Amino acid sequence: MNDNTTNQLQRPVDDPGLEPHVPSWVSTNPHADKHAEGRVVVAFAVSALSALASVVTYFAIPLGIQIEIGPFHSDLHNVIFGTTMGLAIFLIGVGAITWARNIMSDEEIVQERHVPYSDEQTRTDAMVMLSDGVRDSGVARRRFVMGSLGGALGLFALPLVVTLADMGPWPTGRKRAQTIERTIFAEATPQKPIRLVNDVSWKPIKAADVEIGQLINAQPENLENYHGVEYQQQKAKSSIIVVRMDPASINIPASRKDWQVSGILCYSKICTHVGCPITLWEQQTHHLLCPCHQSTFDLGNSGHVVFGPAARSLPQLKLSVDTEGYLIATQDFTVPVGPSFFERDSRNDFKEGDA
Repeated sequence: MNDNTTNQLQRPVDDPGLEPHVPSWVSTNPHADKHAEGRVVVAFAVSALSALASVVTYFAIPLGIQIEIGPFHSDLHNVIFGTTMGLAIFLIGVGAITWARNIMSDEEIVQERHVPYSDEQTRTDAMVMLSDGVRDSGVARRRFVMGSLGGALGLFALPLVVTLADMGPWPTGRKRAQTIERTIFAEATPQKPIRLVNDVSWKPIKAADVEIGQLINAQPENLENYHGVEYQQQKAKSSIIVVRMDPASINIPASRKDWQVSGILCYSKICTHVGCPITLWEQQTHHLLCPCHQSTFDLGNSGHVVFGPAARSLPQLKLSVDTEGYLIATQDFTVPVGPSFFERDSRNDFKEGDA
């Protein structure tokens, strides 16, 4: 096989070579160059203003204002916020493309393919090429362009940060007291108590009908006043269990003597570990087991934790009976129900040995 045949196999198509470089009109015209730079700065500047406008929109325009344009129906807040935020990122792209097409060097280069690894000289040459590329891009001398790009990117981050507020209200002490630390049992008063009802039949629970060893899944009667998402939210906090035990077999602290009715006690159904509902009841030991992570609570000892990862006793609800003998609540839980959270005050939680 001669050299011509070998060369033909290696390069079946003739190398067309690199065409002569034709400088762009912008690179040879200072006035056009400044005009292109101005367009880039304007795009980045308007992007920054759009990002600020989206933040103002987020707080200034209330939710619930509907707009209708033909078949289009939407919330005014969402439309303006989405439009301004979309315009902000769109103009960043416009500015970047305008910069690349009109300001950066457009000279073509040819680079031969090489083996996967590079020798020291090749790596040095690569760093030189990188430095040349940075120089050709005009980054060092176009301070207005770089400043406007930095401002556009920086301000575009603002609406992204602002949208984190949609994850929920800021957990201040006051907000927690009004939400996760409160159940609808708080609507009860001595003058207007709330009856406990079976969560299946929704019938009020009569103290005389509860047998020793029995566990009843229950809810506050006023839960039926809520609907939709709010119903689910309130149910997740107000779900309870009612149990009856022989008063002689359980430990009732002096501070909770009037929290029970002839051995009938009421506890939150929500585990204090991660919030699983609990109904695994051991009649003989008076233990209630969580099916998720096996936390075990002694309902015969104010819901104290006897095993598992839960770190807090099961919240107990103070019980009484009305004139017809039905179980009622006249106040909310004294501590937050459900899983623990780092902001909560645990000083009122029941601990082993409390009187």
